[in-house]
Amino acid sequence: MGISWDDVVVIEHGKKPGEPSVITVNCPDKAGLGCDLCRIIVEFGLCITKGDICTDGNWCYIVLWTVPQPSSLRVDWESLKTRLMSTCPSCMMSFWFNQQSNGSAPSTLYMLKVFCLDRKGLLHDVTKALHQLELTIQKVKVMTTPDDKVLDLFFITDNMNLLHTKNRREETCEHLSVVLGEFCISCELQLAGPEYESQQGFSSLPEEVAEELFTSELSNNKACSQALSPDMKKFKTATVTVDNHMSPAHTLLQIQCVDQKNLVYDILRTSKDCNIQIAYGRISPSLEGSRNVDLFVQKTDGKKILESESQIALCSRLKEEMLHPLRVTIANRGPDIELLVANPVELSGKGRPRVFHDVTFALKMLGICVFSAEIGRHSTSDREWEVYRFLLDVSREFPLASNRARSEIVDRVRRTLMGW
Repeated sequence: MGISWDDVVVIEHGKKPGEPSVITVNCPDKAGLGCDLCRIIVEFGLCITKGDICTDGNWCYIVLWTVPQPSSLRVDWESLKTRLMSTCPSCMMSFWFNQQSNGSAPSTLYMLKVFCLDRKGLLHDVTKALHQLELTIQKVKVMTTPDDKVLDLFFITDNMNLLHTKNRREETCEHLSVVLGEFCISCELQLAGPEYESQQGFSSLPEEVAEELFTSELSNNKACSQALSPDMKKFKTATVTVDNHMSPAHTLLQIQCVDQKNLVYDILRTSKDCNIQIAYGRISPSLEGSRNVDLFVQKTDGKKILESESQIALCSRLKEEMLHPLRVTIANRGPDIELLVANPVELSGKGRPRVFHDVTFALKMLGICVFSAEIGRHSTSDREWEVYRFLLDVSREFPLASNRARSEIVDRVRRTLMGW
């Protein structure tokens, strides 16, 4: 039964430079499959410009038009295809029926220790190299010594599941040594042991900082770092319309929101976490900076969303996740200045892809050095958040005591994360 395994994921590249590559997925369905596929696409630095989703609950057919962001990004398309295929339920009937009992084992955690001379952009260059190697950062600890050296501890998992081999470990260290060049002193990679446990501590957030990061209704007050700069006020709009008349079996969600590079992922992860099943979806191309998405959905019991309370809760959640999928602020931490970025964690426990990569890129472009960095989790009453904390080095270009400089940093980081 089924189709050829090679036809489960098909990638067709544009005939001309700049044209999108079309990714087609044709496989048995599973809960949250669209979200899982979009997550992998985001991990490879691709932006979804258009899409169609269709499923009957047993089989799904998904077509996504994608472009690299930035356009100069080199994508390993074969690795992307392999990753996408790995998340698709098997086309083999026996495996399909039994996959519920075949839960995947958690990935093995490794510790990468990089010791090198400090320089601007160093942290981003290492992070970019790890992405190129398909290594996912689970936790990081960055420490700068008084003699201008840096010790980076990256706790990583391997998307290719090959770090247990000597060749893969050597390839990783060699690649990092080439990227860092003469600045590299040593590079070691090993299974994470007691070192990981000792890094589990995550200092608590000050109450005022936590309130600013995690409040549901973000203030427009100019004193609030979360408030958008004047030229971005137009972005603070999103509409979600519920229609139960268009289809006899499904509720139609008509979504309109400002475009941002991971908008489709944000919509699908929210639907997954809210136990909303998508039967058909159309993702329209961006028009004048705005995006329209139409979704025909059902609850997990196969019924429409008829209760007004459920409709209001779903619309509110979608708007929040589209407008504020990430929170960015700057705060004092003792005598130091700290940049904080937070994003909600999926119910599956997975954080948002490429956040650390994008934040370090923004700081590199601003010429700001990072004195130390860490990733941790913070729980509020209704959800878990992933929090990135960066202690920033003082520089002449950005006197961090200046409110103007702080606002510029927050604005640049947010724009980079959102693709604006």
